[in-house]
Amino acid sequence: MNILLVGRHGQLAQALQQALVDHEVVALGHEALDLADAPLIRDTVRRLQPELIVNAAAYTAVDRAETERAQAFAINAAGPGVLAEEAARLGIALVHYSTDYVFDGCRDGRYDEGDAPNPLNVYGASKLAGEQAIQAVGGAHLILRTSWVYSQHGHNFLLTMQRLLLERDGLSVVCDEIGAPTWARTIALATAHMIHRLRDGTGGPFGLYHLTARGETSWFGFASQIAGDLQQRGHATSRLTPIGSAEYPTLAMRPLNSRLDCSRLVADWGLRLPEWDAALAECLGTPCSLATDRPRPRRCRRSA
Repeated sequence: MNILLVGRHGQLAQALQQALVDHEVVALGHEALDLADAPLIRDTVRRLQPELIVNAAAYTAVDRAETERAQAFAINAAGPGVLAEEAARLGIALVHYSTDYVFDGCRDGRYDEGDAPNPLNVYGASKLAGEQAIQAVGGAHLILRTSWVYSQHGHNFLLTMQRLLLERDGLSVVCDEIGAPTWARTIALATAHMIHRLRDGTGGPFGLYHLTARGETSWFGFASQIAGDLQQRGHATSRLTPIGSAEYPTLAMRPLNSRLDCSRLVADWGLRLPEWDAALAECLGTPCSLATDRPRPRRCRRSA
């Protein structure tokens, strides 16, 4: 399949390039395709004539977005809307990634796809607006909401913690925000599985899906696992202290509950992602695999 991958250097884009090696992938970074430039998006898609568009690019600076609202909405909302329009014009599907930050985190249980979003910050609002722009076009799309993405590339919590744990005597880490750290490669493998199913005609319905690792932890729990790995490798690490989010003020508010219910993904696509700690272990060098159920017969597609 001829795939236009929007994004090239980010952690998810790099993982997707590795996972989609069986396809002809044209990966375009910000320098070649700026999502804030609608005419450029249209010209690029019409020139390349892809069979599928995967958008792995986004404005992800959560705190900076509070003072760069226009830029965040241009990249996270307007740009994906234009991609959706061009995909619909070609009669092809768009795969797009969103975030747990579309929710306010006030409920007790896990959020499913039918729960009403209520973002607490500009980043979350811009990603929600991107979802809505894609849905408004009415073309074939997969919107995949994920959470707490990390990898061995780019800028993320894993790499920041590995560095700080070796540099500092002590670290205070928030313990009352709960979610599922999700490895970029896990997301990429799941995406590749879904694309394969679409290509061979056994895909599930189009629409909105939650896609995260299984299980849950806090940022403190995530940091503790990272510290344990470093210690097993013979490194002396910082002393970790759990603190409440109120003790670590940030420009943007974060939801306390980022847990997403992924049962629709299992039912419609036969995808059951690894536990978050097993995926982290694989990322750090211990084998772990993505489990998939047997393909289901193709059904009529619907939009979420």
